Amino acid sequence: MNFRIYILAIACFVVGMVELIVGGILDLISKDLHISLSSAGQLITLYSIIFAVSGPLLLAATARMERKKLYQCALLVFIFGNLLSIVSPNLVTMLIARILSAASGALITVMSITMAAQMAEKEYKARAIGVIFMGVSGSLVLGVPFGMMLGNSFGWRAPFVMITLLAVVSLVAIRVFIPRTTPEVQVPLRRQLASLKSGKIISAHLISILMLTGHLTLYAYLTPFLQEMLHLSPSALSLFYLIFGIAAVTGGGFGGWVTDKFGAEKSILGIVSIFAIVMFLMPLSTFSAVVCLIVMIVWSGLSWSISPSLQSYLIQSAPESADIQQSLNSSASHIGIALGSAIGGIVIEGSSVYYNAWVGVVFVILALVSALFSIKWSGRGKAADHAATRTLQ
Repeated sequence: MNFRIYILAIACFVVGMVELIVGGILDLISKDLHISLSSAGQLITLYSIIFAVSGPLLLAATARMERKKLYQCALLVFIFGNLLSIVSPNLVTMLIARILSAASGALITVMSITMAAQMAEKEYKARAIGVIFMGVSGSLVLGVPFGMMLGNSFGWRAPFVMITLLAVVSLVAIRVFIPRTTPEVQVPLRRQLASLKSGKIISAHLISILMLTGHLTLYAYLTPFLQEMLHLSPSALSLFYLIFGIAAVTGGGFGGWVTDKFGAEKSILGIVSIFAIVMFLMPLSTFSAVVCLIVMIVWSGLSWSISPSLQSYLIQSAPESADIQQSLNSSASHIGIALGSAIGGIVIEGSSVYYNAWVGVVFVILALVSALFSIKWSGRGKAADHAATRTLQ
C-alpha cells in the first residue's frame, strides 16, 4: 500500500489526540485556570460539537481548493490553536483555542480519508480508509495516557507542546511527501442530509450518538472518578489509562472478528447489551483496584468494538450512500462525545462522580433501543428508504 497513506494516518493521529487529551488532566487545568471540573470538561464538549459541525461545512466551502495546499493551511491553523492553548491564561482563551483546533482538525481528518482513497489502488481503497480510522481511533484512546504522563510531570500545558511539535513534523512530511491532489467532486450537503430521510439509517446513527454519550458521561471524568473511588497516585492513573487505551485499540480488532463471525446486526445487539452491563458494574467494582481494572479493561474494549459492526451495518443498509454514511457517522460520534462530556459535568455538579456511570447506562440502553428499532425497520420504513434512495440518485 502507498506509504503516503501512513503519513496521512500519522497526521490524523496527531490531530486526534487534542480532543480527549484534556480528559486525563482536567484536575490540573481546573486548578491552574481556577475553574470547576465540570467547566474544564466543557473543553471536550465544545471541541466535539465544533468538530462534528465544521467537517462537512468546511469541506463543502473549500471544495474547489487544491487538497495539499488546503491540508497545509489547516495544519497551520491547528498549530496556532495549540500554541494558543499553551499560553492560555483563562478559560475564554482556551475555548477559542479549542474552536480553532477542532475546526481545522475536522477538515484534516475528512481530507485524509478522501485523499487516502484517491492514493490507494482500487483493491486497497477500503484498507486505506481503515488505516486512517486506526489513526483517529488510536489517538482518541492513547492520547489520554500520553497527556497524563506529560501533564503530571511538566504541567498541563506540556501535552499541547508535544502535539504542536508533532504537528510541525506532520506539516513538513505533508509538504515533502504528499503530491498535489485535485479535489474530487464533492457530495452537496443537501444530498448528504437527504440520506437521513430513512428511519432505519437515522436510528443507526443514533446508536453512535447514544452509545458514546453514555460512554463519555464517565470516560470524560475518569480521572476524578478513579481518584475519588480508588485514591490512585498520578503514576497509577497513567498506568490505568495506558491499559485502557491498549484495550480499546484491541477491542476494535475484536469487533471486526465478531462482525465477520456473527454478522453486523447480532454483533451490534450483543456488544451494546454487554457494554451496558459492564458499565453498570464500574462503580460497584471500586471496592478493589484489581477488580476495577478488570472491569475497566472489558468496558474499554467494548467501547470501540462497536465501530466495525456499525460501519458494516451502514454499508449493508445503505450501499448507495455508503461513503456519505461514514462521514455522517463520524459527525454523529463527535456529537455523542460532546453530549456525554456535558452530561457528565452536570452529574458532577449536582451530586457525585460516582453516579456518572449509572447515568451513562441510561443512554447505552437507549442505544440498544435504537439498534432494535433500526434492525426491525420494515413495512412503512422500506417505502421511506426507497424514497430516500430515489432522492439520492
